[in-house]
Order: sequence, then C-alpha cells, then structure tokens
Amino acid sequence: MFATRKDRQSVLNEVQSFLGGMFGTRAVEIVAVLCGLANVLLIIRRSLWNYPFGLVMVTLYAWIFFNARLYSDSILQVFFFIIQLFGIVWWIRGRNCGGELMVRKLPVRQLQITAAVAVCGIAAMGGVMANWTNAALPYPDAAVMVLSVVAQMLLARRFVENWVLWIIVDVIAIGVYVAKDLHPTAALYGIFLILAIAGLLDWRRAAERQGEEA
Repeated sequence: MFATRKDRQSVLNEVQSFLGGMFGTRAVEIVAVLCGLANVLLIIRRSLWNYPFGLVMVTLYAWIFFNARLYSDSILQVFFFIIQLFGIVWWIRGRNCGGELMVRKLPVRQLQITAAVAVCGIAAMGGVMANWTNAALPYPDAAVMVLSVVAQMLLARRFVENWVLWIIVDVIAIGVYVAKDLHPTAALYGIFLILAIAGLLDWRRAAERQGEEA
C-alpha cells in the first residue's frame, strides 16, 4: 500500500525530531556540532587546523551550557579552551622538518601514573556526585568528565593513547545517554566512537612509520 501524505509527513517529523535531538535545533548548537566533527576529522589527519574549529566549538558550548545552567560543563569548556591553546604550541613544536606532526606512544611508567590518576579522579568525582548531588548516574557521569580531561591533555601532548581514552569515553557516554533515553545524543556519540577508532588506527600507523624513519 502507498503511504499517505499524512504518513509521510509523520515520518519526516520524526526524522526532523531525531536529527534535532542529535545536532540541536538552534543555529549555535548546529555550528558547535559541525565544528566538533570538523575538529575530530582534522585531528585524525594530524592537522594543526583542528584547533581553530576546536576553539570555536568549546567557546560555543561554554555559552550553551552556561545558558542552560550547566555550570560544571561550562567550566569544563574553559579548561578545554586553555588546553587547546597549549596544544597549538606543542603541536607546532612537535613537527618534523617536513611539517608532519610527530606522534608518540606513552611510556609504560607514565601510562601507569595516568591510569592511577584517572581512576582516583573518577572515584573522587563520582563520590562527590553520589553523596552531594542528585546525579542519576554519578560514577559513569564522573568517568566521562574525568577521562575527557585526561584524553584532552594526552591529545595536546600528541600521545597515541588519547584515542583509547576517547573510545572509552564514547562507549560510557553512549550507555549513559541510552539509559536516560537521550537516543539522538547517543547516536551522535556513536559517530564520535567510529571517528575515535579511526583516529587510533591512523595514529598508530603514523607512530610505527615515524619510528622506522627515526
């Protein structure tokens, strides 16, 4: 049977609602998401041009979260802005004579310290949320926040392992958003998960190639 005009309109409305939940309905939200996608794609390619998009993205999200009275998230964007400024300097200094960004693997000792700091940070932040707030999922929410901070720092320092943390962040975030029935946002993080896996594979190949050339 052919779908009626009313049925087609209903489907279009559902699709529009889903995409609106994923990318936002306001222009500022759409621009922020597009800048975020461009930022990640350029990071995968190890392009310094990721930073202009990243700075615009976190600035917009700081404003969005502040207006939504999500003050912790807003402050987190300020931190990301500062780290990205340092990242510009570190990435410029981390290029070889051919202009290619040199990526590196985190030494075992630093990896152990980073993991310990992350676990302690999640436990502390999750404990605060569980005991002092009405957070629905305090520890998963804390894990997303803490691991995002650590991953951003490793990214700025050009460590391949930043992608491992982003993968973990995306997996946890997808679970959190599905549990809270935020399915469009979970779908967006599904896209980020695919990009993070691609980034890990690309940076690992680059690290191996650069190690052979050294």
